[in-house]
Amino acid sequence: MANVNFFSLLCFFWALIGIGSRVIMGIMGREGWNKWELNQAYTEKKPRWIYLVGGFTILLIGYTWYRVFTSDIQYDWIIAALVSLTGIKVSTILFQYDQFRKFAVKLLGDKKKMLKLNISIIIFSIVLIWMGLYLY
Repeated sequence: MANVNFFSLLCFFWALIGIGSRVIMGIMGREGWNKWELNQAYTEKKPRWIYLVGGFTILLIGYTWYRVFTSDIQYDWIIAALVSLTGIKVSTILFQYDQFRKFAVKLLGDKKKMLKLNISIIIFSIVLIWMGLYLY
C-alpha cells in the first residue's frame, strides 16, 4: 500500500465515510440516528462545525483539481468531478442552512426515501472502493 496515490486514498476515505455512517446508523437504530441528526448534527441554529467542514471541503476540492493538473494519473478527473459535486451540498448547508435542515427533517421522516438513500450510498461507496483499487 506504499504506492497508493492521493486519488485512491480519496476514494477509500469517502467510501469509509459512506459505509461507516450506514453502520453507525444501523447500530443507533432509526430513531436514535434521527435524534442525533436533528439534535446534534443539524440543530435548529446553524452549528459552528459546518464552517470548518465547509472550509475543509473547499480546500479539498481545490487540492484535488490541483493534483489533476499536476499528476499523470489516468481518469483522475472523474473523482475530482465527483468531489466537486459535494460543493453543492456544502454550499447549501453553508448559505441556505434553514432550507437544508427542512429537507433533512422531511427526508429523515420518510422511511422509503431513507432506504433509497442508504442503498445509493452503499452502492456509491462500493464503486469508490472499486475505483480506488482498480482505476487509480
